[in-house]
Amino acid sequence: DIKHEPLANEENESGTNLEESADVKETYQSGNVTTLCNCTGETSVKCNECSYETMTKSSLICHLRIHNNDDTKFKCSLCCYKTPNKSHITSHMRTHSGYKPFECTECNYKTARKGDLARHMQTHTGDRPFECANCNYKTTRKGHLVCHMRIHTGDKPFKCSECNFKATHKSSVILHMRTHKGDTPFRCAECNFMAADKSSLIRHMRTHTGDKPFQCAECNYKAAQKGNLARHMHTHTIYT
Repeated sequence: DIKHEPLANEENESGTNLEESADVKETYQSGNVTTLCNCTGETSVKCNECSYETMTKSSLICHLRIHNNDDTKFKCSLCCYKTPNKSHITSHMRTHSGYKPFECTECNYKTARKGDLARHMQTHTGDRPFECANCNYKTTRKGHLVCHMRIHTGDKPFKCSECNFKATHKSSVILHMRTHKGDTPFRCAECNFMAADKSSLIRHMRTHTGDKPFQCAECNYKAAQKGNLARHMHTHTIYT
């Protein structure tokens, strides 16, 4: 359980007084949260209803409204978006206004969200704080590392509802579903070829352009497709 009671007149990120959030506070204190301590000694709190985790009590209390059916407090007047967090609705409204107050000091990049700017700045600093423990992979985003780890674990959580196809990324299943629907939105401007995904169209276009970007490191062989190069490399392999 959380040891510290909310302070008097303390406000969460949505501007709501914590003492006024009686239902949420009761949930917060009744065992629906877990206190965690990481290797640096910093304490975080985790929702026991889902995988949400945060370093601040106020953020968790805002999040708990989702489980208390209080997720409709802040609504967008222009679309159906709704959120329990006032700061989220503020950021969302910028998608309608086009307002981008956060600017990069190194280039012309602008964004509506402070977090996006922080991630962008890593492209200038080269900082990649999330590292794989099994290989040399590094990334700027935790979510990218989570997806990468599936390469090592073999986990394929995204499944096709029509067949046995499984994938490590949701986008792969979305593309796969087009094979069931016959959806081929990517069309060649030179012939009647149509594809379900952009990468297939790019590979096809090389038949028109003659582009062969995959080169053998052992000889002058070039290929339009990576798979063809892989097969070619067997000609250099010495079997014993």
